[in-house]
Amino acid sequence: MTARFPVARPRRLRTTPAMRRLVAQTRVHPGELILPMFVKEGIESPHPVSSMPGVYQHTRESLRKAAHEAVEAGVGAIMLFGIPEFKDEHGSSADDPAGIVQKALRDLSADLGDDIVLMADLCLDEYTSHGHCGLLTDSGEVDNDATLERYASIALAQAAAGVQVVGPSGMMDGQVGAIRTALDKAGRTDVAILAYAAKYSSAFYGPFREAAECAPQFGDRASYQQDPANASEALREAELDIAEGADMVMVKPGLAYLDIVARIADSVRVPVSAYQVSGEYAMVEAAAQNGWLDRERVILETLTSYRRAGAGQILTYWATEAARLLR
Repeated sequence: MTARFPVARPRRLRTTPAMRRLVAQTRVHPGELILPMFVKEGIESPHPVSSMPGVYQHTRESLRKAAHEAVEAGVGAIMLFGIPEFKDEHGSSADDPAGIVQKALRDLSADLGDDIVLMADLCLDEYTSHGHCGLLTDSGEVDNDATLERYASIALAQAAAGVQVVGPSGMMDGQVGAIRTALDKAGRTDVAILAYAAKYSSAFYGPFREAAECAPQFGDRASYQQDPANASEALREAELDIAEGADMVMVKPGLAYLDIVARIADSVRVPVSAYQVSGEYAMVEAAAQNGWLDRERVILETLTSYRRAGAGQILTYWATEAARLLR
């Protein structure tokens, strides 16, 4: 006689919100969120970014206020992007001690102490007149090795201003090693490196380029950012960055590359971050304004998908709001 068993009922563990919380396998914590923020030189009031509702190019004072709000909400870190008043071919403002990011870092370091981790993007595209992430050769190509010297100098300037984590995002070969060597020689072994290890040449960056005023004036960045069609090279890039001294690695963008997040998280033994980029943010905000989706549910659902894929930290423009929702 064939034995008969009771019918399995997985739905028993989904019956109430309390039950679902009890057995949830993935949780997002406010302290795992990183808030990208833009600070602009030469403006008297914060400027809204038209393609990113709720996001601003901050003055130093409005940045300080927004940073305090992030701390109060429990956000784990801030990633600063600077927009200088003047740009040149060498991106001279990027490592100027009186540059906008260095001033902002000193402000926030004095205000917040160790209440939040201060990070800064380390690149040249916001500072160069041509909008590329490095110095150019006479033929208009990005000069990898000459750019490394600039990155090292920027790292030292940011470290002197109080940064705790630098985020090299230019995708130059050898950038992590050059920065780690410069920091260590200067006695700044305390400054960590969050490497943009897998930064794809993506169409999702459009709104960011408005916010950071860094669109390339010619060509594109496909020769140094990764091809969206490729996955295995992301693992190689992450491994190389870790070997050169990266303390953390990042995948950017996030939502369309969760497979890459998962593959890297399964392969490395350092924290893996992912960037919920401007295009992701703008799409949700636009759809919500049209009443096409439940905005808060989508915010939390996408963040949960990042954590489920293996991202330990998430850069998101919703960081402060999401941290409040998660409390």
